[in-house]
Amino acid sequence: MKQNRLFTDQLIVITGAAGFIGSNLVRHLNDIGYSNLLLVDNLGHTDKWKNLVGKKFVDLISIEEFFPYLQGREQEIEAFIHLGACTDTCETDGDWVIENNTRFSIALCEYAMTHEHRFIYASSAATYGDGSLGFVDDETKLESLRPKNLYAFSKHLFDLWLQREKLLDKVIGLKFFNVFGPNEDHKDTMTSIIYKMFHSYEKEKKIKLFKSTDSSLKDGDQKRDFVYVKDVVKMIANLLDESFHDVGGIYNIGSGSATTFNEMAKAFFFAIGQKEKIEYIPMPKEIEKHYQNYTCADMKKYLSLSKSKKLDCMDIKESVTDYVKNHLVLNERW
Repeated sequence: MKQNRLFTDQLIVITGAAGFIGSNLVRHLNDIGYSNLLLVDNLGHTDKWKNLVGKKFVDLISIEEFFPYLQGREQEIEAFIHLGACTDTCETDGDWVIENNTRFSIALCEYAMTHEHRFIYASSAATYGDGSLGFVDDETKLESLRPKNLYAFSKHLFDLWLQREKLLDKVIGLKFFNVFGPNEDHKDTMTSIIYKMFHSYEKEKKIKLFKSTDSSLKDGDQKRDFVYVKDVVKMIANLLDESFHDVGGIYNIGSGSATTFNEMAKAFFFAIGQKEKIEYIPMPKEIEKHYQNYTCADMKKYLSLSKSKKLDCMDIKESVTDYVKNHLVLNERW
């Protein structure tokens, strides 16, 4: 007997869908015509539900209900985009983080591979550790990486599992760099520097940046690869194209350039139309021990998939202005 299809299109399953990158991805996929989305997340007592208001999707499933829900629906699914994880780099409950970030990812990947579903997942640029080995997305160097915090370690373990099981060429891993933009309100201490600047300026009419702990760097001249979430979700969505069906491996997702915190501050003050007022404060010891003074995504590998060979990203001033004026000032999600 032929099975009746519940939906006209096969499902794209997004875990962590009410979170920061996940909810922006849902918005972008809606904008380009996808509504056949099964969202997976736990809302708890947070305001994450607000990130999904106005978006189109088939259903929203809790993490606890997720695997039972999948049973018998193998033919309804086209792809998994697995973004769900504990992303708090200061979390210290190792057993919980490994169970949530590593073992859950393994179980989901095994399901996807068994049923020949596409599987795109979030690794992390934090797996590069102190950056002394560079930021090149070369799978042959995975074993040499030394993550500096528990979150990065949990992500690294999954990357290594895929390598050991010879699955890296069958899935796509994404190493996100410093992503900022709308829908991050629920992230507490893990919000972006622009979010922190906005709320700091609202209260104190100034912003605070960490002093440099490196004698070769001026205060605020630490650099990061800051990338706007609206550009990030375009990159993810591009990988759903049928032409990338047989593409596998780990890919950096960043802007490909490093921006100082001072430059981010200038972009912020430009966006609000105010004179710069910055206070440099000592870096907390618990952050200093695993702090990176420099990150920059090597984007050559991702660009090798693109016909244009050029990243379609907003520049920092443009993206910060969009975030501040169209979202933070108006308290509008995307």
